[in-house]
Amino acid sequence: MSKLVQTLKDAGYAHRLFTDRQLARLVDGGDARRYGLVNRALKDGSLTRIKRGLYALGGPDTQSAPHPFAVAQALVPGSYVSFETALSYHGWIPEAVYTTASVNTGRKTLTRDTERFGHFSFHPLAIAPYQFLVSVDRIGMGKSVALVAQPLRALMDLVALRKANWAGLDWIEQGLRIERSRLTALQRSDFDALRDVYKHRQVRLFLGALEQAVMGLRQSGSLSGKGTDD
Repeated sequence: MSKLVQTLKDAGYAHRLFTDRQLARLVDGGDARRYGLVNRALKDGSLTRIKRGLYALGGPDTQSAPHPFAVAQALVPGSYVSFETALSYHGWIPEAVYTTASVNTGRKTLTRDTERFGHFSFHPLAIAPYQFLVSVDRIGMGKSVALVAQPLRALMDLVALRKANWAGLDWIEQGLRIERSRLTALQRSDFDALRDVYKHRQVRLFLGALEQAVMGLRQSGSLSGKGTDD
């Protein structure tokens, strides 16, 4: 183990991302010495560069690596994980998702491929002012924290991204393979929280239609003795 790697582990960066500025505080000597140590660690694989000025420890121990959600936050600060990525994280869709997809505050879709942490994508949406982080939670990811959309927010972000029109529950239940029990567990408060989030009328209409459909399912389940209270 190189001295640089040991220094980083001793400083608590074994499970975290770190920057050039943090390296400069930890490594004695001038810039040339630090650059030499970093380049050697990059070449032997004990250090991974995620983007310019952002690193993680390398090596075979994937369990100690930073979570991809934390990497996404570092790649595009201010973004939050959503879409199929968040739905999979919450157990709403059965398929594994191999892209960490997020919503960003910019105007352009951004993508980045990393050798160790996979593919990342960042998508802008038409969100109303001061509504960007509604129904988005701060979740601990090891020794880091990531912003992750709640299930309904992730679903509606996907509706907004795909410009989907309401055509019943088939797209949700069959296309996305979201189980009906997930939908009927939603409360009116979940829908109320998102009512003013999206600028586009098409998305707001979808939200309202989905709420009516879900509450209809809850009511029919209640009448048959299988429903849950609102």
